[in-house]
Amino acid sequence: MDARAAARTLLGCLPGLVAVLATALCARGIEDTVAAARHTRTAAAPAGAGRADPAARHRAARPRILPRSAWLDTSTARHTQPPPRYDDKVVAVFVHHTDSPNGYACTDTPRIIRALYSGQTGARRWDDLGYNFVVDRCGTVYEGRAGGADRPVTGAHALGFNHRTAGIAALGTFTAGIPVPRAMTDAIAALTAWKLGLAGVDPRSRVALVSSSSASRFKSGTAVTLPAVAGHNEGYRTTCPGAALTAKLPAIREAAARLQGRGQEGRSAVGTAKGERPIP
Repeated sequence: MDARAAARTLLGCLPGLVAVLATALCARGIEDTVAAARHTRTAAAPAGAGRADPAARHRAARPRILPRSAWLDTSTARHTQPPPRYDDKVVAVFVHHTDSPNGYACTDTPRIIRALYSGQTGARRWDDLGYNFVVDRCGTVYEGRAGGADRPVTGAHALGFNHRTAGIAALGTFTAGIPVPRAMTDAIAALTAWKLGLAGVDPRSRVALVSSSSASRFKSGTAVTLPAVAGHNEGYRTTCPGAALTAKLPAIREAAARLQGRGQEGRSAVGTAKGERPIP
């Protein structure tokens, strides 16, 4: 083959060679693009993405909670409400009774809560109703202290142990021999299961707290371990929540744990994470 024939043959082959080269480069480009996209997704994903939140396994349903507006008319209230205070989470609840008459009609509950509020913000000069929640004999749950039922509002219900706790007040007096309505204890269990479930706390466990007042059962600064569902008398020298309601607390703890979907695990858990200092 002479030089001119060879040149013609080579020129004839060039389009095919260019096509092959282009195909190879295109394929390599796709691979690089996919790899780059995969790297970008990996880099953009937050640490721990895709891992299940252990606390979420035992989050119970939020019960129906009537807002403050159901009992407090802010347009006629004489008390000037200061801003609420918050903790990082709620790891325990204290159960109270209001030491008020039991024979009320549940339709009268808003008026009774208003009276409690007036007494606490008036003669006692508290900044708000001390309890985070109030439960009546029919099992209706009311938001008490301002700041948001879903948030860890710092209450004024358990001197020395208001931080990281929520106060649930049973409307009535439940001393020895007084029947405690089933609707009330069921509502307290549901409220407890939901509120403690937000922090992954087993209602049957014990939690680490620190006393902030020597007027409590423990000197200020003392680290103590209390039930995650405690009677007021666990942290303060009082007969509250009354012998009859105190006797119901073990059943309330078990019912709340069932509502969280718990079995026998975690019964001795402590509500302070490893390396985490309890809030006084």
